[in-house]
Amino acid sequence: MTNFALIGAAGYIAPRHLKAIHAVGGKLIAAADPKDSVGVLDQYFPTASFFTEIERFDRFLERLRREGSSDRIDYLSVCSPNYLHDAHTRLGLRVRAHVVCEKPLTITPWNIDALAELEAEYERRVYTVLQLRLLPSLRELKERIAASPPDKRPQVQLSYVTRRGPWYQISWKGDAAKSGGVAMNIGIHFFDLLLWIFGGCRRYELHLSEPTKMAGMLELEHADVTWLLSIDSDDLPAGYMDSGRPAFRSLTMDGEELEFSSGFTELHTEVYRDILAGGGYGLDDARPSVELVHNIRTSEVVVSPALAHPALARTRKGGPQVVPSWPPPEE
Repeated sequence: MTNFALIGAAGYIAPRHLKAIHAVGGKLIAAADPKDSVGVLDQYFPTASFFTEIERFDRFLERLRREGSSDRIDYLSVCSPNYLHDAHTRLGLRVRAHVVCEKPLTITPWNIDALAELEAEYERRVYTVLQLRLLPSLRELKERIAASPPDKRPQVQLSYVTRRGPWYQISWKGDAAKSGGVAMNIGIHFFDLLLWIFGGCRRYELHLSEPTKMAGMLELEHADVTWLLSIDSDDLPAGYMDSGRPAFRSLTMDGEELEFSSGFTELHTEVYRDILAGGGYGLDDARPSVELVHNIRTSEVVVSPALAHPALARTRKGGPQVVPSWPPPEE
């Protein structure tokens, strides 16, 4: 049996990791979180030790390692706030465990270099959760793009609007220094997906940068992309909230809708299975999107872009309130 520990047990994403660890036959030895609202542990691992102080958690894991206990951990799952990911990953490596870290792996590119050095020093691996890469429909799209004529440049439009209430800005997620801002916190897996499918970024522009929404353009090796990310419910298509749909996800290529929504909540188990089978995505896989998002969010806004997402005029402060092509009409 494979032994796990988990940091961030009270967080939003932890239940997906707990479910995945349980599904692959793993055993959760210990969990940690400064908050003690972790009753979810009883659903999957009712005998796991729990700590609200990271120092005691660290000490416990180190004791298991030094004593050669059968409960010494093989993997540490990191589900803590973004700005702590690299620190908690280092903790896992120090106790000689492999690490499965939620995205973003880090919010600054240079911290990936430090993790690479520790990987080599402790002879352990750091994996990150890029579950959309495992979605069959997107794997097929990647193969299709690779086989396309080199002179063909698809026009891609990415739209992701997911409602978040006032709590979001009060929490660590609303602090860009801790979350990396909207592009990093809710957009990192989309940027990874775009780079993975359409190749490296030649040029980028930032067209809108506000605490609740961002938009821009990417010129990738094999596609031109306009993108919008928003946590403002006013940007949802008409009727979405009334029908109980608080999120809108759309990825189109030359007007053709590409299905990827099912990869959001159901693929964490596949990520764990892939890692335990000898696969998994590591530091080099995570680096391009972290670098790109860091560069985007620290760049100047282009006020009058030539190529922009159709929602830009509607979402930009002071712009017109209605744009016929956005939101898209209901079927």
